Amino acid sequence: MPDPLPFRVMLRMEIAPGQGAEFEKVWQEVGRGIAAQPGNLWQSLARSADEEDVYHVVTDWVDAPSFHRFEHSEEHVENRRRLAPYRRGGEMRLSQTVCLLRGAAAQGVADVAGSEHGVRYA
Repeated sequence: MPDPLPFRVMLRMEIAPGQGAEFEKVWQEVGRGIAAQPGNLWQSLARSADEEDVYHVVTDWVDAPSFHRFEHSEEHVENRRRLAPYRRGGEMRLSQTVCLLRGAAAQGVADVAGSEHGVRYA
């Protein structure tokens, strides 16, 4: 039985100085295509609060095979090509979520990952 908690991909992306606004725009365009992937639950882009020209991407997938199918697709190659002019470096980390805890301020807020995939906060 598949794990009901999401498979998480975390990226740290170093962006060329002065290219942040354009990178954000292109990332959002690329992100809409990723969001249309059948196994993608959600994703977010965050600008680092303590490192200049650094962004963090977090994206959750139904399971690892769903992510890996996308990772090896032509669409992914095209996305990397579109983002390449802005990137100076970075790294990727893969993980299996083991627990999701909803904070007090999130009570009454819909599950980000979506209940249609069986993902539940503890």
